[in-house]
Amino acid sequence: MEKMQNPTGQINFIPVASKLNWDEYFMLQAMLASYRSKDPSTKVGCVFVDKYNHQLTMGYNGAIAGIDESQMPWGNDKTVDLEFQKYGYVIHSEANAISHRQGSLEGSKGYVTLFPCNECAKLIAAQRVSEIIYLSDKYRDTPEIRISKKIFDLSGIKYRQMSLSKEITEDLCAYLNSMLKDL
Repeated sequence: MEKMQNPTGQINFIPVASKLNWDEYFMLQAMLASYRSKDPSTKVGCVFVDKYNHQLTMGYNGAIAGIDESQMPWGNDKTVDLEFQKYGYVIHSEANAISHRQGSLEGSKGYVTLFPCNECAKLIAAQRVSEIIYLSDKYRDTPEIRISKKIFDLSGIKYRQMSLSKEITEDLCAYLNSMLKDL
């Protein structure tokens, strides 16, 4: 029996392609990181990647490493003093990722599930990140986000919003369910 060959002459050649582009892949990783957050109202994830699409670091919003999370307030009622709000204690996903990096983030891209606040924008700009890709910009009309965008503009950091198609999210859910059936 003669082996079949494709037009390029390679034996056992099967053309393949990923169902995800790089943006979708890393945003899904940021979404998975956000799932780790214990924040009851806002879960945010972040992934930084280099120009070769290698993950450099990731983070999610949560308590500072090493403190007893059960001893801090998780409420977001801004009518009480800051010491009784989560905002006085929670570290943002971008700051968390930057603090855990092993090397330079210069020229990297950041994938975040929520547009970075002005404090995180300062950290991102100081690291000379080249681009921020984000899912949600729900606080776009706040001074903090307007400042963030100005920081990025002044620093030459590109930013763009992306969305995940319904097809990708449905396909991913079906894929995960099929994997779980095999366990």
